[in-house]
Amino acid sequence: MLHLLSLLALQAATTAGPAVPPLAAASPPAAPAARWPVREADFVIKDFRFASGETLPELRIHYSMLGQPHRNARGEIDNAVMVLHGTGGTGKQFLVPQFADELYGPGQPLDIRRYWIILPDGIGHGGSSKPSDGQRMHFPRYDYADMVDAQYRLLHDGLGINRMRLIMGTSMGCMHSLMWGETHPDFARALMPLACEPVPIAGLNRIWRQLLIDGIKADPAWAGGDYREQPLQGLRTAQTALFIAGAAPLNLQTLYPDRDAAADFAQERVATALSRLDANDLIYQVDASRTYDPSAKLAAITAPLVWINSADDFINPRNLDYPAQAVRRMKNARFRLIPETADTHGHGTHTWAVNWKADLAGLLARTAPAR
Repeated sequence: MLHLLSLLALQAATTAGPAVPPLAAASPPAAPAARWPVREADFVIKDFRFASGETLPELRIHYSMLGQPHRNARGEIDNAVMVLHGTGGTGKQFLVPQFADELYGPGQPLDIRRYWIILPDGIGHGGSSKPSDGQRMHFPRYDYADMVDAQYRLLHDGLGINRMRLIMGTSMGCMHSLMWGETHPDFARALMPLACEPVPIAGLNRIWRQLLIDGIKADPAWAGGDYREQPLQGLRTAQTALFIAGAAPLNLQTLYPDRDAAADFAQERVATALSRLDANDLIYQVDASRTYDPSAKLAAITAPLVWINSADDFINPRNLDYPAQAVRRMKNARFRLIPETADTHGHGTHTWAVNWKADLAGLLARTAPAR
């Protein structure tokens, strides 16, 4: 469940390639492939009201795009795909080679000659409005419902989209995908959630998140959020938790069978991640899941859905039976658990598209509009 992991770089954390950025603090994001022609923009929502009752005069949602919109005979955009990142990530994480090079090229499932790919930064992340912009701990206490609402405003009000070809998401974005299916059941032709569970963030998932938050706040340098410099002791505690949550045992054992090499890798990854973290942003990002609970309304999800988890995911343990229960309550859902191997990446498997791109291709094929 720890979509959070995306935060830590958790995502792919471990491997010969760059780790999946989001919660996967374990590995830093890889540099975007230069060949992908990305365009970036901001959408500003005036007087945005949060579920908490707080408001912002202007909420900025930053997003990246690949490809171009296509309009059908009725003049409606019919090829838009939104990919949602995990905790601590940004839309640009989906430009890493293990994702982009498997999906966006000619003849691949999300060929950008056919699809308009939209990669938003969620509230509190990347180039979107966040605590570190200046309000610190006075920033509105957003949750996942606020994030989904802002995504809808971007797509519908900002980009003029009435129906998405596909909404997919990893970790936190996986949870958002389920929420999209319940809140806007007819807005997406297909849904593909990757690496999450359809239940409240409780048990071990909430425990490690709470310990992460407490670790930051226990650092005297945090100063109630009014620090002059980042509280590095607290952030080190937080990043260590993220690293463990995103780890893949077989993969790391294969890559680092030597004790000293393993220790060096861990220290380097944590040190690298520390330079990219803001303590208040991280607290908000990890805590935003506090109200998440799609369990009561799963039957409202009617869009065809393919849901993928991985067996070596610390955050979403393979022995939880929630997926089997959930798919029986959805109209047209399929679930697959990717077996653990030395080449899977724990929670971060969600960004290594080679593991599930055939599932994506199948979903797109069976939901293609009739000609």
